Amino acid sequence: MLALTVVLCLPWCARAASYPDKPIHIVVPYPPGGFNDTLGRLVAAKLTAAWRQPVIVENRPGAGTIVGTSTVAKAPADGYTLLVAQFPFAANPSVYRSLPYDTGKDFAPIVLAGQSPMLLTVPKDSPVKTVGDLVQAAKKSPAAINYGSSGTGSSNHLAMALFERMAGIHMVQIPYKGSSPMMTDLAGGQVQAAFDAIANCWAFVQSGKVRPIAVADTRRTPLLPDLPTVSEAGVPGYDVSSWHGFVAPAGTPPEILDKLNTEINAILRMADVREAFAAQGVVPAGGSRDAFTQFIGQQVAKWRKVVDEAGIQPQ
Repeated sequence: MLALTVVLCLPWCARAASYPDKPIHIVVPYPPGGFNDTLGRLVAAKLTAAWRQPVIVENRPGAGTIVGTSTVAKAPADGYTLLVAQFPFAANPSVYRSLPYDTGKDFAPIVLAGQSPMLLTVPKDSPVKTVGDLVQAAKKSPAAINYGSSGTGSSNHLAMALFERMAGIHMVQIPYKGSSPMMTDLAGGQVQAAFDAIANCWAFVQSGKVRPIAVADTRRTPLLPDLPTVSEAGVPGYDVSSWHGFVAPAGTPPEILDKLNTEINAILRMADVREAFAAQGVVPAGGSRDAFTQFIGQQVAKWRKVVDEAGIQPQ
């Protein structure tokens, strides 16, 4: 039996030992720009230098990340096609009636690369100064308070849906096709509030065009150490962050997944990488494949519950 096991293992073991021996493709299911693209290109450059093989970033945006994600689900399970997975990876199973892939069965998690705190922001001239002000205004005039999102099922939409449920309020969603137009209209006063990842809204905050009133994470951000968390500001237990990681097609040999996990963990510890993360408000993560698998499972369950309780109709 032992001999048979060794024989069966030989092709995979040999392949893992020589991996990589051709270019690797990292699919980013977003347009160029933004932290997910930055992450893909940072890791691609470091892997290219370490392994002496080209690592190519492919931007394949569309359909709420479904286009790029589906591409990787259908790719050969050989470690040569990877996906930058983010918040929608775990939320989409609850937001869409059907997907061209199974999030839980068609992918092999590699590593959680980082987490990006979200900020609750308002226009610079808004009378809303605190979380309590926003909650009070929404309770007083539910139909009069709106908020921006990057579309139904996006991270900022679900973050606000959870906020509404936990604060016992209701506001009107104004969906946009992305963070940039949403933040532009928030700065112009067309919408009254919005959650967004620091990496997406930081330029608007720095320029003074929008004003942050709380951090969605349970921890304060070093970029704004005096800004309270939503939990501290009156909605105890509230905790949402945008996250970023890498997955491969299911069936990729574990030896290759381990090799990728080890190398990307090493990259995440590099000083210049950590500086690049910090510049966009992202906290490096890292860890084991099993830990990332559990994390994704927890995220899927969390957002399924939020979607169900908020009465969000799957698309």
